[in-house]
Parts: sequence; C-alpha cells; structure tokens
Amino acid sequence: MASSTLTTVFLPIALAIVMFGLGLSLTIADFTRVARFPRAALVALGVQVLVLPVLCLGLVLLFDLSPVLAVGMMLLAASPGGTTANIFSHLAGGDVALNITLTAINSVLAVFTLPIVVNLSVAGFMDDDTSLGLQPAKMLTVFAIVLIPVAIGMAVNRRFPEFAERMRKPVKIASIVVLVAVIVGALVAERANLAGYLRDVGIVALLLCVLSLALGYFVPRLVKVSEKQAIASAFEVGIHNSTLAITIALTVMNNSALAVPGAVYGVLMFFPAGLLAWWITRRRAHAEV
Repeated sequence: MASSTLTTVFLPIALAIVMFGLGLSLTIADFTRVARFPRAALVALGVQVLVLPVLCLGLVLLFDLSPVLAVGMMLLAASPGGTTANIFSHLAGGDVALNITLTAINSVLAVFTLPIVVNLSVAGFMDDDTSLGLQPAKMLTVFAIVLIPVAIGMAVNRRFPEFAERMRKPVKIASIVVLVAVIVGALVAERANLAGYLRDVGIVALLLCVLSLALGYFVPRLVKVSEKQAIASAFEVGIHNSTLAITIALTVMNNSALAVPGAVYGVLMFFPAGLLAWWITRRRAHAEV
C-alpha cells in the first residue's frame, strides 16, 4: 500500500472523527461498568490482550510470512476492537453495553500493549531498529491518535450531553462516509497490487478473524458467561480496528508495507463477522419458534 496524501493526511483525520464519535457515546460509567460483570470483561480482555498475539504469531510462523508482513499482522492483532464490533453485536443481539465498556478499556490499554507487541515483533522478525514504544515521540503520536479524540468526545458528552446526543448520529455517518472514501480511494490507487496483497496475507488475515471470533465466543461460554455477553465478546475480540493499524503503520512507523495486513483484513473481516451475526440471529429465531 503506497503512502500518499490520502493515507497520511485523510486517514488520520478519518480515524480522529471515528474516535471522537466513540467518545461522544462514552461516559466514566462505561469504564467502571466492568464491576457489574467482571468475569465477562476480564475474560474478553484476557483473550484479546494475551491470547490473540500468540494466536497471530502461530499463524505468521505457520504460513512463513515475510518479516514486514509478519510485523504488520502482529500490529493488527495488537490493535483494539473497533466501533464496528458494536454494530455487529447489536445486530446479533449481544450485550452492547459490554461492547462499549470493552472498547473503552481496550482503547486505553492499547496505548501501552500495542507498542510492546510491535517492538517484540520487530525485534523477532526485522533486522533493523524500527521501534514504536522506545521512541517517546512515537508513543505520543499513538496516544494522540487513540486517546485525545476520545477524551474530547467524552468531555463534550459530559459538558453538553444534549448536544452530544444530537451529534452522535451525524458524526457516525460522517465517519463512515470519510472512512469509505479513504478506503475506496486507497483501493483504487492500489488496484494493480490488490491480487498480490490478497495472495500474500489474505488467508492469514481471514483465519485470524475467524479464529478470533470463535475464541471470543467459546472461551467466555466455557467459563459460564451469558450468551449475550459471549456474543459481545466474540465481536469485540474478533473485529480489530484495522483503521488504527493502518494509520500507525503509515504515519507513526512510516512503513507502507506494514499497512498491507490491516488493509486486507479491513475488507475480509466483514464476511466472517456477517456470517456469525446471521448464524446467531437465525439460531435465535429457530429457538423462539
């Protein structure tokens, strides 16, 4: 994926709008709500923060990806769940409040866990001194990309709740429009390379999504988490914020090849996520008959 004005300027702006929109829907209670269902939240967070990087590492080694694509996959696996997870969870009848809580906590944790995973991956796969967490300027960039727009949105929500309520839908629509425009523009610009990208990391990205969704659902069910919370966990764990991964690859690490796994995943993830939401909805409909 070539770095251009589209990806280096408009992509961060699009991500900032998305994160600001997330902040408009968050309150302090969303962070403290974990006390109401600690088991569901802790299990989902444990799977996402600890298990997924190990799973992704196994896939990377199994398919013998090139070093730069291996690091790009690890960057993707370390990225938190995106707001798309909330939408799929709502469609499938999941506990959206748990999704919001997990997204909020994961967005904060990612500022610290993502650089650790990426630095270890760079040290293991790439023979250079590229680093995300060891350079304060890069850490501040990640902090700015992830947390500042969320904090601003939360501040607006706290100070002007009625305005925030009115703005949630327009901001959500605007973020979708901008993101679609950026993705379509990037795909058009890279149309000659799409087949190569899919060939290089398509299977790995698809397997990561499928296995993440499965782990996110079945691990909570094994420890007696409720069905609705397991559905929320499945989508939160299974749908990564590919936009964040692409933005960090292009604007923080200045490496366009690192953005390839995130770009491929960002397209492919809708298919298994949509199938899971359809299957859950269909199963529930049959159970109610």
